Amino acid sequence: MIIQCRPRRAGGTPVPTEEVLLATKKKQAPRTAQTGSSEAPEAEGDTTSSIAAADAPVEAVAERRILGAPAVGRAREERIAIVAGLRTPFAKQASHYMSLSALDLARIVVSELIQKTDLDPKLVELCVYGQVLPSIHAPNIAREVVLGTGITREAQAFSVSRACSTGYQSLTSAAEAMLAGQASIAITGGADSSSDVPITVSRKLANVLVEAQKARTLADKLKLFSRLAPKDLVPVPPAIKEPSTGLTMGESAEKMAREAGITREAQDAFAHRSHSRAAKAWADGIFDQEVMRVLVPPKYDSPVTEDNLVRKDSSVEAYAKLRPAFDRVNGTITAGNASPLTDGASALLVMTESRAKALGYKPLGYLKSWAYAALDPNGWMLMGPTHATPIALDRAGLTLKDIAVVDVHEAFAAQVLCNLQAWNSKKYFAEKLGRSDVLGEVDDDKLNVHGGSLALGHPFAATGARQITTVLHELKRRGGGFGLATACAAGGLGSTVIVEVE
Repeated sequence: MIIQCRPRRAGGTPVPTEEVLLATKKKQAPRTAQTGSSEAPEAEGDTTSSIAAADAPVEAVAERRILGAPAVGRAREERIAIVAGLRTPFAKQASHYMSLSALDLARIVVSELIQKTDLDPKLVELCVYGQVLPSIHAPNIAREVVLGTGITREAQAFSVSRACSTGYQSLTSAAEAMLAGQASIAITGGADSSSDVPITVSRKLANVLVEAQKARTLADKLKLFSRLAPKDLVPVPPAIKEPSTGLTMGESAEKMAREAGITREAQDAFAHRSHSRAAKAWADGIFDQEVMRVLVPPKYDSPVTEDNLVRKDSSVEAYAKLRPAFDRVNGTITAGNASPLTDGASALLVMTESRAKALGYKPLGYLKSWAYAALDPNGWMLMGPTHATPIALDRAGLTLKDIAVVDVHEAFAAQVLCNLQAWNSKKYFAEKLGRSDVLGEVDDDKLNVHGGSLALGHPFAATGARQITTVLHELKRRGGGFGLATACAAGGLGSTVIVEVE
């Protein structure tokens, strides 16, 4: 996939492209070997995969400098290599990582990734990192990762958040920067801590605190605080309802399950499948190359080596005993068939193909295509994978039958089953997507082959890199091919990434 991006000035006005700049030079000799010229011949081979980028002309580089665009900002036509991926073990809220913040976890996994790959941290040019649960103390987690892991301080860094698709966004934003010629080595990923959520105060107390800072005397301050009632002093936890719908994610999933006819039995069976496969993967050493050991401070004496959410003794009968969590009377979603609140972090080392080769790395795989989608959250809010996946497949020139490994984020068993049902529904594709074709069914031996978020956990921003890393390793075990990872996200969002292993 090739993306050419136009840089913008600070005020938002697009910087003229190289073609526009060169068009003003009427006497300049035609360029027959540069992609920036309308006379340039098309490059040979599949432009959705890779071709070597030509060096920018000195004149164009100089003019971009004058206009404030990056001197290295020439668009590349080159594959984006995912060199390595790593994550911490995922831990249930208020367990192993109770004393750690999302930033702590991020620094831990990025430092380990750099060391494991024997990468000189000074070579990293860009860090795109994400966090869904915002941090009051470190709002730009990406920059703090750079400053806390030995990466050169000159490296660019910015943070992203696309709810449960944040990990996807971090990867594709870095890829876009690379294809625009702005970097050749990047760290991406995400971290979240449900044990360290931002607890705020009521609006009335916040207003009084602001005013109290300006009060000159103690008497003035006490007068301000006398306005408060006891209820104004109660801490305010993060909102769990969608601002647009007034529903929680679980309530939206209940709505989908009810209207799509997804039964409690089917959901429990899928949850059992996820835990059983995850338990087997851990027992077989499948995750050994994907998951690091974490020594938790301050004692550093009890290493965390595995996810502590996997039910190794999972049974369908045990799920049936659990009570509904959202609709207490008629609901089908329980703590057993929904993903748990989780702490954890993940990271990817991403390079342009030529840079990876120059440094002697053999990539795990390559980024083939990606797509994002959005739909009305008042409907079936968690159907993003169904809307994003056909676009990503079209961009890659593939169909679902070409995909060897599929990983669907398991926010809820009901949400996964609704999407899989829609993938083979001509009615849904015609009415909701305006398409005459369908994706089709996914073979069981291709789908979430080592379990998913129901069993492994779901630290929101960390899940995307976890999925992509697992897909790449599984493709390698199967001898290569194409893999697909997809996720739903709050607000009616969805994301899909397609990768390739040779």
